[in-house]
Amino acid sequence: MDLSKLQLLKRSRLIQLCFAITFFTSGILVNFVQCILYLTIHKINKRLYRKLNWYCCYTIYSQLVFMGDWWSDSNVVLYIKREDFDKYWGKEHAYCVMNHTYEIDWLIGWMTCDRIRMLGNCKAYAKKVIQYMPVLGWCWKFSEFVFLERSFEKDKEVIHRQVTELAEHPDPMWLLLFPEGTRFTPKKHLASLEFAREKGLPELKHHLLPRTRGFIASLPSMKGKVPAIYDIELAFHESDPHEPTITGLLMGKPVTAHMYMKRIPLEDVPETEEGQEKFLRDLFINKDKLKESFIKTGDFFATSGIERTDVIHVKGRINSLFNIAGWFVVILCPMVYYLIKFLFSGELLYFSIGMSIIITFSVLLNKTIGMSKISKGSSYGTNSPKKLD
Repeated sequence: MDLSKLQLLKRSRLIQLCFAITFFTSGILVNFVQCILYLTIHKINKRLYRKLNWYCCYTIYSQLVFMGDWWSDSNVVLYIKREDFDKYWGKEHAYCVMNHTYEIDWLIGWMTCDRIRMLGNCKAYAKKVIQYMPVLGWCWKFSEFVFLERSFEKDKEVIHRQVTELAEHPDPMWLLLFPEGTRFTPKKHLASLEFAREKGLPELKHHLLPRTRGFIASLPSMKGKVPAIYDIELAFHESDPHEPTITGLLMGKPVTAHMYMKRIPLEDVPETEEGQEKFLRDLFINKDKLKESFIKTGDFFATSGIERTDVIHVKGRINSLFNIAGWFVVILCPMVYYLIKFLFSGELLYFSIGMSIIITFSVLLNKTIGMSKISKGSSYGTNSPKKLD
């Protein structure tokens, strides 16, 4: 097929609708399986439940990884010490601390995890309301994600209980924290700067001031179980032809993500809360230096003063391609067949059913994309200083 025609096909609304039909229908089926497993096996053998649930999570997440790796042909460049990559990555529990700057930073994280065979065990902190969303929200609920209400007094006990559970996971597990609490925007950055000046805290140029309480509350439950913190900084070249957005990937527009990763043994984190606050803020000061250097020179290390690491290119696996191909056969083909029959049946009732199905999946697709947009992120600086800490 001619390249220009292929690009037009990828940008077709009809193709995007096919993705939506496959993802949401298969997701609901997998959620049902997860529910059955939770109500039965989870009560008898939690270890077996978690191993089976790994496959449930993988088959959902992998459809979105396909969109990054194969549909858009996007790439992830890792900046990490080779010795750390060979010895630790994908082989141990880790507490991942990452900047929250782009619509697709979570997806880049999933693409990275798939490359090291950890995709089914990606965990994260998320807003409590998300657990009520079909497919991803329900999947995360059955996968022991840490759901928070943005009120520390309520969340402290949840963090302790959930992190303790996750730290006892039988297979390597990564728990992701975005300490900024919301995605970076100029408006939120101004609020962050005002708060930093008011409290005499470091002023960051390219990040929001990290909120430390959730980070600190998680550490006691990890001791002796989670060996390391992974400091992660994600960046895209501003000169790239395509913006790093979900819509862009869905339309087949490739991006190249640059991900700096540093392994920090958990025993290197200070014991006191004051020391832990400083530790997290120092991480973000270094993140700011890395980002400043990357923006000015295209290199994390040129002017940041941070030790240069190895550059590692790990190709995406073909598993996500096979996974979505299987779902296309099982879900998409029969649904398209019956939709065509309904729409061209000549019966008003069947036509209405067919159109209702199409409209429902279109709305689900738009809602999901809308939730990922930076403009939909939560506010910053509207909470009390006590909560912002």
